[in-house]
Amino acid sequence: MTPEHAIQNEIRKVAGANQDVMLWRNNVGMGWAGKSKKVGNTRVIFDPQVLHAGLCKGSSDLIGIRRVTITQEMVGTEVGVFMAVEIKQPDEYANPEQENFIRVVHEFHGIARVLHSKEEAEDL
Repeated sequence: MTPEHAIQNEIRKVAGANQDVMLWRNNVGMGWAGKSKKVGNTRVIFDPQVLHAGLCKGSSDLIGIRRVTITQEMVGTEVGVFMAVEIKQPDEYANPEQENFIRVVHEFHGIARVLHSKEEAEDL
């Protein structure tokens, strides 16, 4: 398990204890899909098609919803606010694509952060 994965698991535990937060793992990447056949010790894919996983390139490691109660004209109404959490080791930073994703979430009044530890997650 990588140090980043361990931090992510700790953050998910902290978030899971909060009744107003729900986070899911967002694996981003690319692979190949298609019909496969074993040829010797190798698996060969026939009619391959590109498979993209995750929301988009640069999207955060964890995505989710935070329950928020609206005031004034919508008193008592609860709405879900989009959340994005990028996990990094203590000495690492988000790359430009990840920073852009976080900026877009903020522009739409969502919650987006880069977290380096479970302690940072406690104020989600």
